[in-house]
This record gives sequence, structure tokens and C-alpha cells, in this order.
Amino acid sequence: MKASLILTSGLALLVPNMLQAAGPKVLSDRERPNVIFIYADDLGYGDLECYGANRVQTPNVNRLANAGIRFTNAHAVASTSTPSRYAMLTGEYAWRRPDTDIAAGNAQMIIRPEQFTLADLFKSSGYATAAIGKWHLGLGDKTGEQDWNAPLPAALGDLGFDYHYIMAATGDRVPCVFIENGQVANYDPSAPIEVSYEKNFEGEPTGRDNPELLYNLKPSFGHDMSIVNGISRIGYMKGGGKALWKDENIADSIVVHAQNFIRAHQDKPFFMYFATNDIHVPRFPHDRFRGKSPMGLRGDAIAQFDWSVGELLKTLDELGLTENTLIIVSSDNGAVVDDGYADEAFEKLGDHKPVGPLRGNKYSAFEGGTRIPAIVHWPKEIKRPMVSEALVSQIDWFRSLASLVDARIPKGAAPDSQDHLDTWLGKNQDDREWVIEQALNHALSVRTRDWKYIEPSYGGGFMSHERVETGFSLEPQLYRVSEDYEQKNVAEEYPEIVYRMQGILKAERDNVK
Repeated sequence: MKASLILTSGLALLVPNMLQAAGPKVLSDRERPNVIFIYADDLGYGDLECYGANRVQTPNVNRLANAGIRFTNAHAVASTSTPSRYAMLTGEYAWRRPDTDIAAGNAQMIIRPEQFTLADLFKSSGYATAAIGKWHLGLGDKTGEQDWNAPLPAALGDLGFDYHYIMAATGDRVPCVFIENGQVANYDPSAPIEVSYEKNFEGEPTGRDNPELLYNLKPSFGHDMSIVNGISRIGYMKGGGKALWKDENIADSIVVHAQNFIRAHQDKPFFMYFATNDIHVPRFPHDRFRGKSPMGLRGDAIAQFDWSVGELLKTLDELGLTENTLIIVSSDNGAVVDDGYADEAFEKLGDHKPVGPLRGNKYSAFEGGTRIPAIVHWPKEIKRPMVSEALVSQIDWFRSLASLVDARIPKGAAPDSQDHLDTWLGKNQDDREWVIEQALNHALSVRTRDWKYIEPSYGGGFMSHERVETGFSLEPQLYRVSEDYEQKNVAEEYPEIVYRMQGILKAERDNVK
């Protein structure tokens, strides 16, 4: 039977190079692995049981880690969602583009149709391709001008995905509907949709003016505009009717669509980008998961994420696909505890450490913003479990997977991605020479095996609402990360290392290869 490759926790699994020394071997559909990226949202380095969490159980992710490779020094490209996802799917650092900041729900398509994407890579190699879950990379051709009541003129079909069932942005942003193959799923013609990020629609209630209508969750700060399902959001929306999602059913909905895609393509190789809404705010998991963790809704959302992983595994097991499916589990950035809703996440945290021993969180220039869990599982090729301390970056999934399936990449595509397939598959523990990280304020950092340099930048050192230490400073920062998790700035003690790190950043910005 055909084997499958699964990628979890936001990190994608890379499939090994199947080329013979004498030249490329043409692989049959049965020999080529399936590839699944399971990409969590805001899941921190310390949020999973296999990374040390003791106040939430994640048995399905544990199963992957216990038979695969668990990375302890893996990094997202940015500490926020849109730039991190852009870089991962294109192999290009988001800071090279001026329009890749955290996207509104009515942003135009940020990845342009002419760009060669990870989905294009697999599609050109004979794979069926799908994107299911959170998107947050824009839809349509012009920001704010989408007609949500008709097929969108630009969508994921233009980026190499044969099928998509996605949230336009995030759970806390309008429009609160799923988009299936370029148009609103379950569209309700009796409730035409209007969306604005500038002003409200006449007569529509908001969380700010009508808190009595917030019967599910109330905001802790911001997030007080249009109300959908008893929860106020960012942005304004009118209509939707039967197409509006219920937050408690989001995980079930994307899992069912993912399972249907797997079943429909069980006899040919497939690539699936499965991006969960968990554990992003508003955290409002299904009743089945309430009380699964003493940490309240945030812990229950982690349990729901783990359930989603388990349901995909069940489907692969039933179809006999697990052996040859490469699964990568990872996250788009680090954890944040209070990100705008009064869900008692801080109050019920206890001794749980969402970013483990690291400093900083989502949004930050510190390690807690970009170091993420990453697990690679592929029973056909990974025969024994291991923990890898190799320094790796999600931007390298692009060329590593291209190596796996012997895909040809057009000139100029994926300019910042490197082939580190052997490291992702545990054949070695070779470090990337350095990784580049981007914070909310666009400050860049360089991370090597032992050192972390954060360039000077503007911005406050602390985000008070989110309780996030940003790492933004007008002074250069240098940390010996192998010793103290960025506690002591030693830039003045090691000027030669600061100079070398500054040179790396300049060469990257100048695109010197």
C-alpha cells in the first residue's frame, strides 16, 4: 500500500532524496511519499507534552515524536503569522517584500500568482495538492475590493493548490466564513456579505457598543468590532447568514475536509498544507475538549489541536498510508498567552511555560518568538526515534522537499531556501550556518549555534496588554544563547562577533550569495 509522510507542529517533514547515484529514478505513485504539513497557530516551544509540558496531554503528537525526529533548535522565519507563512511557502524572506506584515482579512493575495510556491513544486511533480485551515495570506487581486458574494478573481488555485478550504485570515478577524475553491462555502444568498476594515455598517452591533451580546467570549483589549457567534472580532462585517462559522466547530470542519481529501487521493501521491486555527485567539474549542486541561480554554485548545493530529493519523492508518507519509508538525511562531480575549489564560497558566526556558513570546525579537516545536515523522525512512539539536529553519523546507521529489525550481524562485534534507530526515545533525529571524517591528536577528545578534530598532521594550518582552532596543544586542537564554547582553565584550553578525545581515539584505 502507498505510504504517507506527515509533517506536524508547524514544521514540515522532508522526504529523502530518492535519486540513485547513476541518475534519477522515475518513482511510481506507490513509491512517492505523501507529504502533510500540520501547521499550528501560536503554539509555543513548551506547549506540547513531548517538549516538557505537564499540564496538558498531547498523545497524538507524542506518537509522532516517539517514532520520528523531534527538533530542539528549529526556527520559524518570523515571530508573527503572515511573514512566517509567506517565507515558508515561497522560500523567500518576507522582509524582502513591503506588503507581508500581519494581514487584514480583506488583504489582497500577498503571494502573487506568478510566484513559484511549495504547492507548485509538488503539483509540477505529479502530486495532488490542498490547503486546508488558516490562510492569512490574502485573497483576491485588490485589498478591500473583494466581492465575497461571487467567485474571487484570484485565490489559491492560482498558487498551485488543486483544492482549498480555508479561513481568509484568522479566527479573530472578519470575514468569519470559509472559502472553498475561491468562493464562500455554504454561501447564503439571503445574507450577502460586506466587509470593511475602515468603518462599521449602519445598524450593525459591535463588541465595543453592545457588550451584552458577547455571550461566548469578551475581549481583554481591542477585538471589539463586529460580533459573530457571540464573540467580537477585528474588522467589520455584515451578512453571511448560514455561511458564518461557529468557532467551536472550526477544528471539526477542517479535519473532515482534510480526511475527505486524503480519501479522495489515496491512490496517488498528495501534498496537504493543514493549518489549524488552534491555538490562536479567540480560543473557543468544542465542548468535547472543555476541561481537558487545568489551564482553561488555552489548554483545551492545545488538546483540540492534538485531537486534530490524531484524526488525520487515524485516516492514514485506516487507508494503509501511514508508512509512506511524511508528516511535519510545527508552528508559525511562538506562543502568546493573552492576545486580546478574556479567557483566563494567564490566571490558569500555573507552572506551564508556553515558550519553555526561552525569553520572549510571539511578536518578540527574542527566541521565544521564533523557536518552535518541529517534528518529522516518516516510518518508511525514519526507523528509530531521535532528538536533533541541529539549527534549522522553516525556510529550508522548500528546497529540501524539492530535493526529496526531484522537483525542478525555476530560476529566481525560493531565493533564500537551502537544501538540508538530510538534516530534516535525521541522516545528520549538521547546523545551518545561521538563521535569520524577523520581529513584529521588522527588526532582524541572526542566530548561529552559539550566538544571537539582534540589530538596533525602534519600539517599546514591553507590550503591556500582551505582557510580551519584545527585545526591541536602540542598542545592538548579542547573547550567548547556549549559556543563558538571552539573559546577558555581551555586545560590548565581543565587538568582533557583533561586527561579523552585522556583516551577515548586510550580505543577506544585499542578497549576496
